[in-house]
Amino acid sequence: MENIGIKNIEQVDDKTLGIEWTDALKSNYDVVLLRRKCPCAQCIDEWTRKPRLKDEDVPDNVRPIRIDSVGRYAMSISFSDGHKTGIY
Repeated sequence: MENIGIKNIEQVDDKTLGIEWTDALKSNYDVVLLRRKCPCAQCIDEWTRKPRLKDEDVPDNVRPIRIDSVGRYAMSISFSDGHKTGIY
């Protein structure tokens, strides 16, 4: 079985992040939703899995300011609200 990884990441527009995968599939993601659903321990309790972050705590104009690849198929996003610990 072939591993699928990230081929390219781009900011499609102010609110959309685009990912092209090595299998040629292209996906678009809402950047505000990505921030609000961050899976890191700061945003989700590691023991109970309950969200610590409330949607209203994330401004509707939050944007990625830096995106780094993590391994072959994950990424880390630094957001304009100062958050940068999640791995997606």
